[in-house]
Amino acid sequence: MSASIATISSADNSTLPANDISFCSPDLDQVTVRYEIVGARGAPVVAVLGGISSSRHVCSTDDDPVPGWWEDVVGPGLAIDTLRFRVLGIDYLSSNGNNTAVTTADQAEVLASALDRAGVGALHAIVGASYGGMVALAFGAGYPTRVKRLLVISAAHESDPMATALRLLQRRVVALGRSAGLERDGLAIARGIAMTSYVTAQHFEERIAECDRSDSQIIANRIEEYLRTRGEQFAASWTSERYNALSLSLDLHCVRPEDVTVPTTVIAVSGDRLVPVTQSRELARRLGGASQLIELDSPFGHDAFLGDSSRIAPFIDEILRLGVGVQS
Repeated sequence: MSASIATISSADNSTLPANDISFCSPDLDQVTVRYEIVGARGAPVVAVLGGISSSRHVCSTDDDPVPGWWEDVVGPGLAIDTLRFRVLGIDYLSSNGNNTAVTTADQAEVLASALDRAGVGALHAIVGASYGGMVALAFGAGYPTRVKRLLVISAAHESDPMATALRLLQRRVVALGRSAGLERDGLAIARGIAMTSYVTAQHFEERIAECDRSDSQIIANRIEEYLRTRGEQFAASWTSERYNALSLSLDLHCVRPEDVTVPTTVIAVSGDRLVPVTQSRELARRLGGASQLIELDSPFGHDAFLGDSSRIAPFIDEILRLGVGVQS
């Protein structure tokens, strides 16, 4: 399996490499993003979008054997089967060049441009999780003729106020770290805080299950090691500007559900602290087209699409089979 990669650029620059394309938009200026498309040529195309830390590299390929961010779900014979579908992923925009906040509508515009560049008139589906689910809803509202169905996982039509409150504090930590000359430390701590909201209390209980409960120091060290490791891994490849831009984009996200007329399946996780099930129910109820709501339970909470993918994958597989005559 090989991959095709191209760059979408808003700059009309003749010196760009051959795989760059000009993307002219009144809202996006002097920015460059990339997409990657893999899978069976001529097959229905599925866009796969993840959280803010995801990238265009969804799964490993012959050209790039590095594991993708959703390796357990996307690939030959998996739920999003690259032998039956062509899979497109994008790098998210973190700056639009005009000093205004990046929105999920901007990301939807980038996806539309990637489709144009790849010669794809309409997607068979968008599978979007977390921030990617928000972008999927924005795309459904803005480009209803260019996608046949949406699968929205752990995402809603607007940010929950508690989630916004947590991200506001995370951005303040990042700003404090940067002002003190400790940008990487600030990013690592902010990511650690975020991790406490991505998973459930049960997940942390399981991490200390074998510890002596009478030794609070051992328990604290085990939890600290987990949060520190995850935070430092994240901070190693991120800048404060990119983190703050995408964090803010999550908070600014707002799509009127009634404007989404594309058939949509909403998958909600009962332990999700960032997207409460009640919000997913409201989204499904208010959608302007056919809707389906699936409620699951997982100790991974918001991150169930990553940490508990085997529970979600069968639903993805079933939904993608609709309308393509795929045989079991």
